[in-house]
Amino acid sequence: MRIVVVGGGIIGLAVARLASLSDAGAEVVVLEREARVALHQTGRNSGVVHAGLYYAPGTLKARLCRRGIGLMKEFCLACGVAYEECGKLVVAVDEGEVEPLRRLVERAAENGVPGLRWLSGAEEIAAVEPAARGVAALHSPQTAITDFAAVARALAGAVSERGGSVRTDARVVRVDPAGRVQLADGSSVPGDRVIVCAGLAADRLARASGEPAAPRIVPFRGGYWQLRAERAGLVRGLIYPVPDPALPFLGVHLTRTVDGRVLIGPNALPIGGLAWAGAWRMMRRHWRAGLGELARSASRRRFVGEAARYVPALSARDVEPAPAGVRAQAVDRDGTLVDDFRLAVSGKVVWVRNAPSPGATSSLAIAEELLARAGL
Repeated sequence: MRIVVVGGGIIGLAVARLASLSDAGAEVVVLEREARVALHQTGRNSGVVHAGLYYAPGTLKARLCRRGIGLMKEFCLACGVAYEECGKLVVAVDEGEVEPLRRLVERAAENGVPGLRWLSGAEEIAAVEPAARGVAALHSPQTAITDFAAVARALAGAVSERGGSVRTDARVVRVDPAGRVQLADGSSVPGDRVIVCAGLAADRLARASGEPAAPRIVPFRGGYWQLRAERAGLVRGLIYPVPDPALPFLGVHLTRTVDGRVLIGPNALPIGGLAWAGAWRMMRRHWRAGLGELARSASRRRFVGEAARYVPALSARDVEPAPAGVRAQAVDRDGTLVDDFRLAVSGKVVWVRNAPSPGATSSLAIAEELLARAGL
């Protein structure tokens, strides 16, 4: 049994590791187009290990995030990868945000998120995050942070230790439903099962392989600033706004990283895929939000001002530039942002067509799902 995994991001490597553990006789091959693993979404990720607050109950995101966070904690602790349960605070800054926050509490509880606490007023909020201000907040103490690129490297090491191979500079151009994977250099790799986790290239590779054109990937650039080192003490863990349920993005927030930095962001701007009609329909639908993103991108003061709504001590003088993130967001033909994970099976091939946040958190659980759908 040869299992070929296309994509050396965290999901692809999680699939390869689990396949090598599940079947000692399997030959596992990972094909990564870049010179090393985890260069795209996995390596440009804020590092938040989500507890499952936001996702509609019954969806793949809700189920696999809750399963995934437990598996991720277990893996990190076993492999010596940094894992810190710093906790998340979702802050309602005025009375108008209290009811949406209560609905978020109900959703999180339905998803089985443990340890949730409702905080009433400034004193209870300050006990968790002294610099935060609001009229109410939700505290999720088990929301955590890690280094997902380090997790991916540990997964790649585990695959190699089990006799699998991780081939870099191996650009796949087509996958046949019968399991033959064609590479740009003219060679091919046959597989009894193929799992395609191509991230930013998921739609292009699917179309080249005769799969449905939709959904298409619209890459989003996540713009970040970070607190200057002398101001990083303002934030103990993760501080988020109450999300807009109409958008898949969570808004500008503050994120502590395992190396001690504090990120502010992200802004979300599309950076590709705009020639497709569905992308234009998406932009027409969300043009007000898009204008806000553009305005924040053009102004450090406006950008930081979003975070200062719930951390008033912040000013534009407190920040410096930080590396950008990237999100492979699938969009349907009608312009709808695909909210849930989207997986598909075609012959011997299983396709990941959409796996944005919490894809990294859920990666080890997504791997279980993919192998089950492949009949393995």
